[in-house]
Amino acid sequence: MPPIRARVLDTWDTVRSSYWFIPSLMAVAAAALALGLTRADGLVGAGWVEAVSFLQDGTRPEGARAFLSTVAGSMIGVAGVTFSITIASVVYATGQYGPRLLTNFMDDRGNQVTLGTFIATFLYCLLVLRTVRSADEAGGVGEFVPHLAILGALALTLASIGVFIFFIHHVPESIHVSNLVAGVGRDLLDRTESLFPERIGEAGTTREAGRDPTAQTSMPDGFFDEARRVAADGAGYVRGVDAEALLDLATAHDLVVRVRHRPGDFVAAGDALVLAWPPDRVTDEVAADVRASFAWGSQRTARQDTRFLVDELVEIAARALSPGVNDPFTAVSCLDWLSAALKSLAARDFPEPTRHDEGGALRVVAQPTTFGEFVEDVYSQLRPYVVADRNATLHALTTIGEVAGRVADRSQREALREQADALLQGATDSLTIDADRRDVRERHRDVSRLLAGHVGFEALAAQTDVVGGTA
Repeated sequence: MPPIRARVLDTWDTVRSSYWFIPSLMAVAAAALALGLTRADGLVGAGWVEAVSFLQDGTRPEGARAFLSTVAGSMIGVAGVTFSITIASVVYATGQYGPRLLTNFMDDRGNQVTLGTFIATFLYCLLVLRTVRSADEAGGVGEFVPHLAILGALALTLASIGVFIFFIHHVPESIHVSNLVAGVGRDLLDRTESLFPERIGEAGTTREAGRDPTAQTSMPDGFFDEARRVAADGAGYVRGVDAEALLDLATAHDLVVRVRHRPGDFVAAGDALVLAWPPDRVTDEVAADVRASFAWGSQRTARQDTRFLVDELVEIAARALSPGVNDPFTAVSCLDWLSAALKSLAARDFPEPTRHDEGGALRVVAQPTTFGEFVEDVYSQLRPYVVADRNATLHALTTIGEVAGRVADRSQREALREQADALLQGATDSLTIDADRRDVRERHRDVSRLLAGHVGFEALAAQTDVVGGTA
């Protein structure tokens, strides 16, 4: 069976983030409920209605039809208004904060359930309405009023009113910039927790138990000259890689596979997805199975591409710092969430690039995203915008200091030091007021002391409010 899990998961992500999937499920459920309750009405009869006084007005076919018609007409009208409000809010938010945020709104369960509730209530009332019969329409069988189903319509109507009240609150809340930034930031932290470390088999060298002393444990000689290129058969962004399937394929066919593209990379038709060695074992069928381990599409997603969420926050911050918007406090909020992600990453073990099978043989080489690359993605992309604003520059240096308090690896500290020095140089060139440049130099000096190990994080926090809070 070909390894198609990556494409299945990608298709599932696309479907469940659409505006039609949940409303469609709710409409099907409403249709089943309408058929079930009308069937139950036929079995139970109408005698029980006499004991419920508030149902007396609806015991006649005319009253039942009026009620169901009113509810159905109201629901489809409210659904149209709701859809218009949703589209208007999406257009505003994506135009103001960035088009990439459209994915977040499409993923919003509140909007999907709201639309689904109104559509389901409308469909339910229509299906129940067609079962109502008066005596002269019954062909001698007698009139029929589905009282249980009408109670169900009443319950759905009350639920729709509650959902509409929720929606009126949810729309302005969802486009509030602080909530937008926090939503992306929480998604980034969740992705960080689930993807790092992400292991393919056993990381490092080998398992000692069951190790084959003759196993290939390093890249074969002449690998890049002899390996077969397994190329993409379409163009788009890599959205997912089934790492376990690649390891299983390489083990089953005794291959060494080097992955050329990570989630988030763009590939064109003919670009190499992997290099596989030895080439004589890479048949067309094996190549097709390897290709099926990758999923790509027209846009990036966050399922395996943590950098996509970083880019979303960077885009919001960059727009906020543009001369036309001039909102440094939104940029500061983005920097706070980005630094939270970097703090989380600093405490995690990044996966090794090499993966081995049970016998210790090298099977997959897949270069992971490093901490330094994340630091580069955050600060290098934002630097041209940050250095032109005193407040944003000072806060960017503060976040570097906060992250520095969590790192222990020398290479991680060096990556942070390079960004701090670049921020100082950029701000020195961009800021025109001497007092602003002096503030930046002082903040950079404190952060540099921390990065160099000349002062501990808590000691610096006790001396100044640069890191560690202001209390």
